[in-house]
Amino acid sequence: MSSVNGYGRACVRRGREIGSCNVGRYLGVTPPISTNESNAREKEVTTTLMEELHRQGIFESEEEAKTREIVLGRLAALIKKFVRQVSLARGLSEAAANAAGGKIYTFGSYRLGVHGPGTDIDTLCVVPRHVTREDFFTVLEGMLREMEGVTNVSSVPEAYVPIITMEISGIPIDLLFAQLALPSIPDDLELQDDNILRNMDDKSIRSVNGSRVINEILRLVPNVDVFRDALRCIKLWAQKRAIYSNVNGFLGGVAWAMLVARVCQLYPNAVAGAIVSRFFVIMHKWSWPQPVLLKAIEDGPLQVRVWNPKLYPQDRAHRMPIITPAYPSMCATHNVMQSTQQIMKEEFQRGCTIVDEVMLGKAEWSALFVKHDFFQRYRFYLQVVASSRDRDIQNKWSGTVESKIRQLVMRLEYVDALKLAHPFTKGFEMVYNCLSEEEAQAVSRGEIPDAVAQRKQEDVAGKEGVISVHTTSFFIGLSIKPKEAGSTGPRRLDISYPTAEFIKMVKMWEKFDESAMHITVRHIKHTVLPDYVFEPGEREAAARPKKRTRGIKDSPAPAAKRSRTEAGNQSRTASSASPSRPSTSTPQVLQTASADPRTNPSMLNDLPHAAASSQSPDPLTVAASA
Repeated sequence: MSSVNGYGRACVRRGREIGSCNVGRYLGVTPPISTNESNAREKEVTTTLMEELHRQGIFESEEEAKTREIVLGRLAALIKKFVRQVSLARGLSEAAANAAGGKIYTFGSYRLGVHGPGTDIDTLCVVPRHVTREDFFTVLEGMLREMEGVTNVSSVPEAYVPIITMEISGIPIDLLFAQLALPSIPDDLELQDDNILRNMDDKSIRSVNGSRVINEILRLVPNVDVFRDALRCIKLWAQKRAIYSNVNGFLGGVAWAMLVARVCQLYPNAVAGAIVSRFFVIMHKWSWPQPVLLKAIEDGPLQVRVWNPKLYPQDRAHRMPIITPAYPSMCATHNVMQSTQQIMKEEFQRGCTIVDEVMLGKAEWSALFVKHDFFQRYRFYLQVVASSRDRDIQNKWSGTVESKIRQLVMRLEYVDALKLAHPFTKGFEMVYNCLSEEEAQAVSRGEIPDAVAQRKQEDVAGKEGVISVHTTSFFIGLSIKPKEAGSTGPRRLDISYPTAEFIKMVKMWEKFDESAMHITVRHIKHTVLPDYVFEPGEREAAARPKKRTRGIKDSPAPAAKRSRTEAGNQSRTASSASPSRPSTSTPQVLQTASADPRTNPSMLNDLPHAAASSQSPDPLTVAASA
């Protein structure tokens, strides 16, 4: 594999190459593995792959495509109007205000050309130096709220990458902000020149780099159409297998795109089916933490940190480094943890096996896209419930909790009895209508009374004193180490420390309000998982006894681009939900108040890694306190 992932001394300093990139002869930091054309079988499976992708419904309609173009046109016009309005307020002349410009750029899946129906459009608002980020979050946000057809406007100005989200004519938009040190923004401005980064603040650099990275990826692949077809396949696979989530320690869209782009560089004349086949072989055998690079790392005009494991211990700690090709180069996968890396390695192996069978005519492409078995896979789960009584507060609070789930997983990895902590890639949002304070408090603890779960919206229409409680639940599967040979008696799984530390950390959020925001962590058995995590028929199928064998369909995973999703693609009210858990078993709640876990341990049966097994269970004491 040395020819595949050779890092060498690929670095460019002040425009002078160090190492043997030979960019003039090939794309990438090493020569291609093969420049041969694809054979007849590879072309045949490419045809069947595209047919399967169309069956999976991942291509948008012409009507939606036209709507996106209209929406982007409206947004571009609004940005120019916004810049003009702020320019006049700053005292610029009418002519100067009109010439100040303002422009939007797209990036992410839309810019890559691999977006699907209902997906958001990542956009960047670029403005001249006299328009500030404060203007963006006051003036522009106000204009958006007044704009016809705009709904669900929400902003997070304090985020690592500040953002305004909205929907325009039903199309979700994520809008970032970058202020350039220019008096005006011409319509033909290109972002690839490193000098535009001069005098930018860090937040603007992070925002503008999203667009710069995507442009570089497209420039560095030998055949854009082949790249896009292969990437559509890998994106769908990663979403179906629930390993598509940067925030939860898996890979995000840009990282998956860079992996596919690297395989395209290594096989520049291959068709999409062959690229997908080689993708799984290469990723299954990749010698992590050897980095994935699309081009030599470059120095530039700024005194900013560039990824360099020789200089920075933090960079050396990255488990699966995939390095962005635009200056300043960064690691797109710094969130990957021991558990999530192990899960992805299993998925690469599973994919490799399936694709080999597809190439041999022994399997169909549909086998690659079989849905994950996350909620059938483990005997025990942690449920993290973030709740509040206001929708706007809940959006920000649940987002904050979600961004910290990774920290809980990292702490759980240090628990001796745990083999693996597997975070699911999305949260489940619910709204419950409570008729008393007691009901509302129970919901906040994750304990949903049957009466509340079955209560429909029409049941509370016109009633006074109804308390709406918004909850977002995140799940972590717990894989327990097998019992050691010769050991007797019950084992103890003490997760009180990591859960207590997690809750303490979440509550340190500067905007945390004890009276309005609530957080609960509790451990539950797979038999009492809430109904809303299953699709129709899944719970019944999981409950049926079966002889379990480890096969290509038996690996980990979860799903979706947006890490938080409303159950059933909309914020479900308890109206349509069944009772969230059977009343036959009551899981121990990890209370937010300090408590001694030894005073009330819960005796549960432990089956390592799988929810069903032929092995005899041994007693396991789960101690937890927060």
